[in-house]
Amino acid sequence: MDWTTQFDKQMADYLPDVKILREEPMSSHTSFRIGGAAKRMAFPQNGEQVVLLVGFAESCGVEPLVIGNGTNLLISDAGLDRLVIETSAMNRMELGEGGRITADAGVSLARLADLACKRGLTGLEFAHGIPGTLGGAVCMNAGAYDGEMKQVIETVTVLFPQEGIRTLSCEEMDFAYRHSLLSDHPDAVVLHATVKLTAGDPVAIREKMQLLMQRRKTSQPLEWPSAGSTFKRPVGYFAGTLIDQCGLKGFTVGGAQVSEKHAGFVINQGGATCADVEELIRQVQARVLHEKGVRLEPEVKIIR
Repeated sequence: MDWTTQFDKQMADYLPDVKILREEPMSSHTSFRIGGAAKRMAFPQNGEQVVLLVGFAESCGVEPLVIGNGTNLLISDAGLDRLVIETSAMNRMELGEGGRITADAGVSLARLADLACKRGLTGLEFAHGIPGTLGGAVCMNAGAYDGEMKQVIETVTVLFPQEGIRTLSCEEMDFAYRHSLLSDHPDAVVLHATVKLTAGDPVAIREKMQLLMQRRKTSQPLEWPSAGSTFKRPVGYFAGTLIDQCGLKGFTVGGAQVSEKHAGFVINQGGATCADVEELIRQVQARVLHEKGVRLEPEVKIIR
């Protein structure tokens, strides 16, 4: 029996109000606009529903994939024979004492930074232009313009499927550059997190966010589908600079191209396939290694 038959029955019996899509194109749910169909896609509204969905998937013998805005993903054109859990409907935010804000995993960083600004809380300005959600940002310790999540995270509540739900401190999250404890536990799911900020001037906070957004628009190819920075920053170097020095701006494979605006970005010029992007990444890595002796590691997650 196909796993979807059992899963559909569980959903009808226990979570009839949760939105479910069948054979849903992942190209509609990733910023790359690439990806084949997922057998099933669920849109929970709270952490309790996520826990049940993960349990249903496990009981059906299928690995769930939990995503936010899909801004750091490259999905196979062949599609996914698995349950995709999309968290954008998990969007609650709650103000606490002492500059604290607790937010669901599906809250966008832009919304979280906007709330902080309105309440005169500083520390999240760097995150305003990052297009992802809090859950994904926590998993990879997202950052920009000398800021990163480990500077503001106080606690993270995580579902470990084999252990249950745990609330971890910032120290326990073991944050490093584009890394956290959850990097080593890919089955773990962020449910919500608390950030701790400091008091500031709302006008100055808004001005800084606008300044950083303008810098982003000026230097990055935001007008094209992409997954943001394609490669992690090598120690002592900048990936975009190395790629540019190798003469690879504008280098194209199929519909995928190294951005002419910022060599650290691979963009979808239209009709790019997962295979196009993977081959372009491979060739860029090979050229940079050959000419500069530096091995580039992809920042984008490739899901097959």
